[in-house]
Amino acid sequence: MKKADGQDTAERLSEIVASSLDTQAKTQDLARQAYQSRTQFHRLFRTVVEETPAAMRRRLLLERAAYQLGHTEMSVTDVALDANYGSLEAFTRAFRKAFRISPSLYRRMRDPHFHLPASNKIHFFAPASSATSSSSKGGSDMDLFDRFAGNDSWHTRRLLEYAGTLKEEQLDRPLPTVVELLPWRESNKTLRQLLENIIFTKEVWTAALSGADMDMSGPPKSQRTPQEMLQRLDKTDAELHRIFSDVRKRSAWDDTFVDALCEPAETFTFGGVFAHIVTFNAHRRLMALDVLRQLGVQTEGFGDPMEYEETVAPWNRRVPLKTP
Repeated sequence: MKKADGQDTAERLSEIVASSLDTQAKTQDLARQAYQSRTQFHRLFRTVVEETPAAMRRRLLLERAAYQLGHTEMSVTDVALDANYGSLEAFTRAFRKAFRISPSLYRRMRDPHFHLPASNKIHFFAPASSATSSSSKGGSDMDLFDRFAGNDSWHTRRLLEYAGTLKEEQLDRPLPTVVELLPWRESNKTLRQLLENIIFTKEVWTAALSGADMDMSGPPKSQRTPQEMLQRLDKTDAELHRIFSDVRKRSAWDDTFVDALCEPAETFTFGGVFAHIVTFNAHRRLMALDVLRQLGVQTEGFGDPMEYEETVAPWNRRVPLKTP
């Protein structure tokens, strides 16, 4: 099969599946649309699209469900039924397995990234976007905030999951070398402290931006386990993303606010705070990743935003597909 023919075949077959989301179509029904037997359709689809028709359809339905949760007022039950799940419980289990978060918490986070990992880069796209605009412009009309606002949290979650496999002694083992690059004093002498500083930074800025009170001494030790830090991360991320999403909608990145938590109070721009968080947390994350490797943890990647883009938010709908 020629490469061009394989590409055309992949697009034609994937379009049959993508167009079936509002129906109860089964694989044999899709095969008839391709004028093939069920066996032929399944074999050819898996060869050129690198995914089975059923698996792709389930994934696209979950991606659409995630979009509906984050961008519409549909109830979770209606979203579940629209995704062809017979019960809310079954949908919740499938959604949590795919996105590693419950549908209700995903909705509160208002996370714009609703694509699941797929080697073929074929995804559900919002109604306002189209395949033509995506392929001709090389991406969607999302700005950099839409694309990378979740990068820090995604990498941090991976670090905390790795840390969750370690013993308490390893989390609190003094680091052989401590590099102090930041212009303020913060303790980075153990892996636990590094991870805590990532979470605490977000909590402090969330409080400053929302005008809430904050205990600057930090949470008790019981809330500094990897599992507790994950829960704290989810909570502060939801509020921080809500605040920055509102700033983005108002095009107010240059607007200022007063940080009453500073002594004395200081004035910052919203854009400056967002850049501050992602910049210095990146420094902390890379240090933590290196420590994990020194402790013998088999980690993946290098903390690169392109890893996040490739795995969680691939923007281009159509890329060259492998063909035999």
